[in-house]
Amino acid sequence: MPDDRLVLTGPRLADGRAVDVLLAAGRIAAVGTRDSLAGRVADGAARVDLAGWLLLPAPAEPHAHHDTALTAGGAPPDATSGALRRRVTEAALVQLGHGATTQRTHVRIGDAVGLGALEAALEARAALRDLADLRTVAVPRLLTGRAGADNRAMLRDAAKMGVCALGGAPDLDPDPAGYADLVLDLADEHGCPVDLHTAGDDPARLARLASAAGAARFGVVIGPCDGLARLPADVAVRAAEHLAASGVTVVCLPQGPCGLADAAAGGGPGGTPARLLATAGVRVAAGGGALRDAANPVGRGDPLDAAYQLASHGALRPAGAYAAVSARARAAIGAPEVRVEAGFPAELLAVRGESVAGALSLAYSRLVIHRGRVVARTSAVREYCGAPEDKGGGGPELPRQSTG
Repeated sequence: MPDDRLVLTGPRLADGRAVDVLLAAGRIAAVGTRDSLAGRVADGAARVDLAGWLLLPAPAEPHAHHDTALTAGGAPPDATSGALRRRVTEAALVQLGHGATTQRTHVRIGDAVGLGALEAALEARAALRDLADLRTVAVPRLLTGRAGADNRAMLRDAAKMGVCALGGAPDLDPDPAGYADLVLDLADEHGCPVDLHTAGDDPARLARLASAAGAARFGVVIGPCDGLARLPADVAVRAAEHLAASGVTVVCLPQGPCGLADAAAGGGPGGTPARLLATAGVRVAAGGGALRDAANPVGRGDPLDAAYQLASHGALRPAGAYAAVSARARAAIGAPEVRVEAGFPAELLAVRGESVAGALSLAYSRLVIHRGRVVARTSAVREYCGAPEDKGGGGPELPRQSTG
């Protein structure tokens, strides 16, 4: 029987310790010194030398739109099932390469697309199961009144198909409160969490949504709530306090909008006031939003970039910013907690460097572990080249560096 154990030798943890880490059966079996693990590691166990690397719990992507990803700048995107499946798969692999071993993607249903995009996403999810955990959210545009009747039926069908959450954008419906109530009631009926887009720029509407979400049995995520930044400070604080009391998680999109969030916000300026929300006691996670589509043609789909944006603009300290894309992002989408400790799932990201702040500043080289297996590697090396007149070899030798 093959030995599935993997030893990560010499990585540094966020607390500064240099350790060896033993992985087995998809989990972290032990963390300690090389000597302390010697008796537990057979000669046949594979090893990965991570000296000079920082080992972290893997980030997660709590807010993607893989069905529209990678469609910027060209002809109208191909909406055939094969093209949708390839696009969802490619977008998921882009984010996996950055470290997101667990991803939640919002997928449009209803109107002209029907359930086709959702079916394609579920097929991609099955195909990717050994590489990443891809979770789907069904997102109808309209739900209320006669115009939303077909979409209500499709949302019910989506719940039966096994989506991981029900969602949408209440702000885009003629009856936002009615829309939210329909989603929450259906989610309660089928035992699903809820994940709703909202700008949050209407305090009364947001307070009502928070109150309804607080009564939900299976967890509610909303976002990006960037409209709070356009409200008077005292009004925004009261709105944040309502959100904190309801227990919802707010997912902000520091890299830029997604299509639904942008439309809901009316295209206005300003990002989610993450510091204000966190100060009020709101659980704040961060996601990528659009990945090179019409809403954000340069979206990166990189959780570390989302954390960098939060930290570089002073919204959160580096450790808190990384937690927003890792621990809090995982909790938001119902993924198991990960710590670099024995007994936890082996969902890990290694980056060159010695600190979280350094990783957010510059982390090109990455090693991604899902279920105890290395599933992606990125290596980056920078070479400094001499001036043309130095080609004869008379100039100084210039260094070759790993670049994070």
